[in-house]
Amino acid sequence: MLGFIREEIRVIKERDPAIKKTIEVFLYPSFYAILSHRIAHWFYNHKRYFIARFISQISRGFTGIEIHPGAKIGKGLFIDHGMGVVIGETCEIGDNVTIYQGVTLGGTGKEKGKRHPTIGNNVMIGAGAKILGPFKIGDNSRIGAGSVVLTEIPENCTCVGIPARIVRRDKQKVDPCQSLDQVKIPDPVQMELCKLQVKIRELEKEIEELQNKGGKCNEDI
Repeated sequence: MLGFIREEIRVIKERDPAIKKTIEVFLYPSFYAILSHRIAHWFYNHKRYFIARFISQISRGFTGIEIHPGAKIGKGLFIDHGMGVVIGETCEIGDNVTIYQGVTLGGTGKEKGKRHPTIGNNVMIGAGAKILGPFKIGDNSRIGAGSVVLTEIPENCTCVGIPARIVRRDKQKVDPCQSLDQVKIPDPVQMELCKLQVKIRELEKEIEELQNKGGKCNEDI
């Protein structure tokens, strides 16, 4: 447990520029939510389900972060602010993941077995995003704030929108958790408008050429 505490202190200090002194770590809800989950998950794995849920519910009331004790969480998870975050029972989270407030890693119904998403390593999930279903978000991917993800996302991708769609694929590995940038993300609506503008210009050019040809034909007659 001492190792987990040291790890959480390091992660919070690295990823939140607002922190000034190490002692401030003990004011972060993420710190208590994740440590509580480590304990609850141990009881869950030993089939002490009531105690596991009891610990997770106390943590939920104290931090505003709801993590089911059955969820599997890797190293270096950072939940910034955290209020309203929900992580389902069969969710799996890789290493060095960053999650912002209001995120839901949930299911889409009452399916049995695996029904929550698997999050790869070095993934950043923006505020208010919803990832619903038993699919994977690939390593080094970025989910834009407010997005609703309903299908699998490959590695090194940025996706935004409702429903979310891929707006950028990075050829090389880029760790979004290092920059924590939620602003410089392509706008899919603007991209579509640009495509329409290009198409309109092409059509205008074709119409102009046809009109010129028609004028010449009339002159010849």
